[in-house]
Amino acid sequence: MIHPGLILILTGLFSYILPNNVSRFLMLIVGIYSFYICCSFDNVNSFTLNYLNFELVLIRVDGLSKIFSIIFSFMVLIGLIFAWNQKNKNELSAAFIYSGAALGAVLAGDIFTLFFFWELMAIGSALVIFTNQTALSEKAGFRYSMIHFGGGVLLMCGLTGHVAETNSIIFESFSLNSVHSWLIMLGFLVNAGAPPFSSWISDSYPEASFSGCVFLSAFTTKTAVYALLRGFPGNEILIYVGIFMIFYGIIYALLENDMRRILSYSIVNQVGFMIVGVGIGTEMAINGASAHAFAHIIYKALLLMSAGSVLLMTGRRKCSELGGLFQSMPLTMVCGTIGAFAISAFPLTSGFVSKSMISQSAADQHLFGIWLFLAAASAGVFLHAGIKFPWFVFFQKDSGLRPPDPPINMRLSMLILSFLCLFIGIFPNYLYQILPYSVDYVPYTSSHVVFQLQLLLFAGFAFFIMLPWLKRTPTISLDLDWLYRVLAKRLILYIFQVKFLNSILIKFRQYTYATYRKIDLGQSLTKNISSGNMVLSVGILLAIYLFFFYLF
Repeated sequence: MIHPGLILILTGLFSYILPNNVSRFLMLIVGIYSFYICCSFDNVNSFTLNYLNFELVLIRVDGLSKIFSIIFSFMVLIGLIFAWNQKNKNELSAAFIYSGAALGAVLAGDIFTLFFFWELMAIGSALVIFTNQTALSEKAGFRYSMIHFGGGVLLMCGLTGHVAETNSIIFESFSLNSVHSWLIMLGFLVNAGAPPFSSWISDSYPEASFSGCVFLSAFTTKTAVYALLRGFPGNEILIYVGIFMIFYGIIYALLENDMRRILSYSIVNQVGFMIVGVGIGTEMAINGASAHAFAHIIYKALLLMSAGSVLLMTGRRKCSELGGLFQSMPLTMVCGTIGAFAISAFPLTSGFVSKSMISQSAADQHLFGIWLFLAAASAGVFLHAGIKFPWFVFFQKDSGLRPPDPPINMRLSMLILSFLCLFIGIFPNYLYQILPYSVDYVPYTSSHVVFQLQLLLFAGFAFFIMLPWLKRTPTISLDLDWLYRVLAKRLILYIFQVKFLNSILIKFRQYTYATYRKIDLGQSLTKNISSGNMVLSVGILLAIYLFFFYLF
């Protein structure tokens, strides 16, 4: 069997040396074939290799890996169509490496293979950001790399400890009874955008190109959700991590002025719903998290395509600089509004039939407080993504801008995703059939539909009542990334200032002189030296050695 992820990676590498038009058609053919392979998978283990007395399982197919591989391979195709006119072919090459690595990670049956593709995914996604070739994208790409390689170190330490303790590399459920298990979970949570690293999503994704951001939204966080579903289902702490992410995303999205940062914060918010499902851990919850990941990839890509189209055609991304675009970009407006309705879980959209499964799983486990938080969060999602994004971009004031709808390839990709948002919402059984467990759930009950409509109606009234306070000005919102983006930078610069280094050298000379006076050199070989002085001296010498070793 051909590995669908590996052929995407090889295509991405090979396309660097091909002419632009040739590489596009090669990518299209390979993308279609990869999608066909993923849709044709049976629940079997295949494609194994032996390495250091371990069996590497490059492809493990079951209900969980199959649903993620299908939507990942589909997004490769739809992202390629949207980016067909992208002049920078290096971006698409990086995107294919990135998406192929994500496919490899969700198909991995062992932790060695998982880690290889995990790190390759970090490299590919960073390259997608760098290929935008702006000063902001270069800085954001560096910060993105720093966070993800740091998360990779945590994951590597945890996986190494697990292998040393169990002598097994099978990727299965871990129990949180050891340090290495916690390190593995933390490594997964970094990629999921969990606190305190939630800000990397809004810091990096908006700095990618109009098309690069679509690829970025689909893979990294959802691969992390898959890894948590596989490795840590039913761990209660994840419920509270998810709740924090949900409300963190809502609050910052309401404060934000940049349309793509609004949608980036909503990624954190929506992944929070999925992680709550992981924490609940029942079959219904796992089905709900998987279904919501599937639906989220579709409607989030649609929203970012809508925002990317506006960015491409106007050159602007601030809500305070936009408005009235429905007059000249009607198709983009309609597609963006459908995506906004889907993320808000309107009945007859994909978000309604997926998100409600997570809420139902909380109710089934008598987690009334969690259910209440999820219901309140649904109203918050409608405020920031369901109304705020389309209202300030396409309606509200007239900015005087009259750009046309984007090129036909971009319109086609938005229409396909809009159709899927509605089709899945109207016929949810097509989605339920590919979930990890058999589904006995009916989303369209009168009580559920009426409750959801009441909730959304209340949120809509609240938005327009608070509209004077929600109008954005040309400002920025400080997030936790400020701590390492600004504060840490200033601290490092201060440490390496001449005055600071001179003070350290003066202290060192004083210590050396005091030690020299204290020890009689004539009897240094026979006189006892206190153990404290000896340990301190060795420690200082070791610190100096390490400093110069890592510096040079």
